[in-house]
Amino acid sequence: MTADVETIVVGAGVVGLAVARALSASGQETLVLEQHGLIGSEVSSRNSEVIHAGLYYPPGSLRAELCVRGKTMLYDFARENGVAHAAITKLLVATNEAQLPKLAAIRETARRNGVDDLQPLTSAEAKQMEPEVACAAALLSPSTGIIDSHGYMVALEGHLTSRGGQVVLDTPVEAISRAGNGVFELVLGGAAGGTITCANLVLAAGLHVSKLARTLAFGARYQVPETYFAKGQYYALSGKSPFSRHIYPMPDGAWLGLHSTVDLGGRCKFGPDIEWIPAIDYSFDTAKMDKFLDSIRSYYPALDPSRLHADYTGIRPKLYREGEPVPDFRIDGPETHGFAGLVVLAGIESPGLTASLAIADVVRERLSAR
Repeated sequence: MTADVETIVVGAGVVGLAVARALSASGQETLVLEQHGLIGSEVSSRNSEVIHAGLYYPPGSLRAELCVRGKTMLYDFARENGVAHAAITKLLVATNEAQLPKLAAIRETARRNGVDDLQPLTSAEAKQMEPEVACAAALLSPSTGIIDSHGYMVALEGHLTSRGGQVVLDTPVEAISRAGNGVFELVLGGAAGGTITCANLVLAAGLHVSKLARTLAFGARYQVPETYFAKGQYYALSGKSPFSRHIYPMPDGAWLGLHSTVDLGGRCKFGPDIEWIPAIDYSFDTAKMDKFLDSIRSYYPALDPSRLHADYTGIRPKLYREGEPVPDFRIDGPETHGFAGLVVLAGIESPGLTASLAIADVVRERLSAR
């Protein structure tokens, strides 16, 4: 049985498109299947659009290594392809003296991750940079930035199609099977329906990857990673932004706190908060806003709540439940599940946008090894 297409990537979010670009650049015939009517309509378009420096992640983890490597690649790509971006920088603030040891620990983690440009600031130095901020001390991260995520995805798609690749929208994948000769057969839903086969398959389906991967008969050799949904709401601030750069409080476990970001248009927003939900739901609960006012006021005491309004929600695909230890990204290739030509990407949340080009290189390497 000959495959219809050499390589299929399921999911046209930022990671799926970056992977497809890398594979087509290596000479593979590449097709991307996307269930929605436009690219990047879930995780990739419902986030902070921040280019992360690599401060928080455990040294030696995929999160740390791919974030630091991907950050440089992303800045280069954006510059070379005219994608709107800015190294807007970030202040990571300790709002009281009890948080100073945590601030120092983050600085050491960042150093071990290869981030050597952090600048420690006193309270007065931070306030000189950002007059509205309140803190006991801070770290300035010069390499933290912001990017137009949609413009980035359009550029990735352009690279793919210029090499003969294609993104097919409104084409959900309902099930996957594997023939004895190693070819993957995908059952398609939507108007097209039918089936399509491929020699190589990359599952970059974000929130849906666990459900999709479970349709493959792995047997006892491989346990499909379980994805849990963490919903976050973003609150926009009307009028002039009080800050010229991102302001991040101390993280609370794996949650980076209700931070303030400034987008490319100079608009300030706060978020995301976090709520664990059993199913995908993008509704906005305005009643939750009061719960987080104190969190914002801890570093922005002049906050006027009447200027805050609902903006949007996003859902992050996590590989753990509330209170559990935070696992690393999962980039499961044949060495993990035993199926040649298959890569399963699971739990690719923040800093997935920043790391996307580096993740794509890892996937390409694992498929090339076949």
